Amino acid sequence: MKKAFFTLAIIGLLSSACTELLQVVQTIDTDRPLTQTEVVSGLRQALQVGSDSAAGTLARLNGYYGDQAVKILLPPEAAMITDNLHRIPGGEKLLEDVILRINRAAEDAAREAAPVFVSSIRQMTIQDGFAILRGEQDAATSYLRSTTYDQLFALYQPKLKTSLDKKLVGNISTNESWETLTGQWNRLAGSLAGQIAGLNKVEVQLDAYLTDRALDGLFLKLAEEEKKIRTEPAARVTALLQRVFGSQN
Repeated sequence: MKKAFFTLAIIGLLSSACTELLQVVQTIDTDRPLTQTEVVSGLRQALQVGSDSAAGTLARLNGYYGDQAVKILLPPEAAMITDNLHRIPGGEKLLEDVILRINRAAEDAAREAAPVFVSSIRQMTIQDGFAILRGEQDAATSYLRSTTYDQLFALYQPKLKTSLDKKLVGNISTNESWETLTGQWNRLAGSLAGQIAGLNKVEVQLDAYLTDRALDGLFLKLAEEEKKIRTEPAARVTALLQRVFGSQN
């Protein structure tokens, strides 16, 4: 009986010692300097998490239309229209219909946005990683914007144009609604009365304009996600993110 008790006591002591040793090892592991691999992998993971979340948010119904920070309005060149809607029969309704359709098209295109970031994220260098980690709260977003914008535009625009050409409510596409609105306006601007009033025609490539605005919104949301990961421990959803960004606190 005593022998059994002694054996259990030894096992208990060994178990306790192992637990304490593991805690020490974990503390040492947490405190050790970040490796280059950890930094780059952590930043890539943060951008992947952030881009997935940002694109997912905007792809929802009213992701663009219901968020004043990213809602897409008519191009500045169309200010002449909005300032003179009373001159167009049903102008207010027609204008709101076009804005709604534009934002619906952007929400549709946002579903394809996240994968576009993948190749750029994979190409991040060690130097890029450390510079981003020690940079401003939107350093990763700024880096990604500066290195991928042209490529994103080229890849994103065709998808967006497809959305603009898609038949929506009333079997009318966004492009057709835009052409109806600008067509009515341009006829007015080209008339004698329009010329006397100094009205100018509106000629804007809608898919290019919309692509710029949609990407602006996407990067804005990405910056918000990056800031969360940098400042809110709860947003660091993996052990690697906790280690990399926790080291900066």
